[in-house]
Amino acid sequence: MIAKNLLIENLTSSIKAKEKLLIDEECLTLFDSAAELVLNTYKSGGQLFIAGNGGSAADAQHLAAEFVSRLAFDRNPLPAEALTVDSSILTAIGNDYGYDKIFSRQVEGKMTSNDVFLGITTTGNSPNITSALEVCNRLNIPSIIFCGKDGGKVKSLSNHCIIVPGEETATIQEVHIVLAHSLCGHIESSLFNKES
Repeated sequence: MIAKNLLIENLTSSIKAKEKLLIDEECLTLFDSAAELVLNTYKSGGQLFIAGNGGSAADAQHLAAEFVSRLAFDRNPLPAEALTVDSSILTAIGNDYGYDKIFSRQVEGKMTSNDVFLGITTTGNSPNITSALEVCNRLNIPSIIFCGKDGGKVKSLSNHCIIVPGEETATIQEVHIVLAHSLCGHIESSLFNKES
């Protein structure tokens, strides 16, 4: 296959997935509710904690960076943490409790019901994300999920499960980045004056 043909195929898949999301009123409304949850969390002094595996771990770090640094304009930092970055914590929990507990243990130790958990999983079945959601439910910590496919196990465990279109993992992750940037952009513009 010629490289440009693969690029055209991938661009077409990405565009189709985004076009499907654009007309999915239920999903758009759910995203709006999730964004308001994060906005109200910040207004009440809470924080955002984000987790994912593989490419979704990178997306968690990317989104945390946008909140703490900036997205579109200079403003005060917002507290956000990716639960994927501390190698000592990850390896200690993985070694002592198992990989399935790398996020749930952090949720239990770092979060309160004033915070919000955002999990990113393309399949909706990542055991460490489902385990984190179980702890969120036990501790009354609100949760948001960005996922794909049919929502998997996380659909019934999260408060706001945003299932994006796309057949391939890469396409789902590309749509997740649009969600992430839109979420951060909404919070940024709602809390800060662009000229400040």
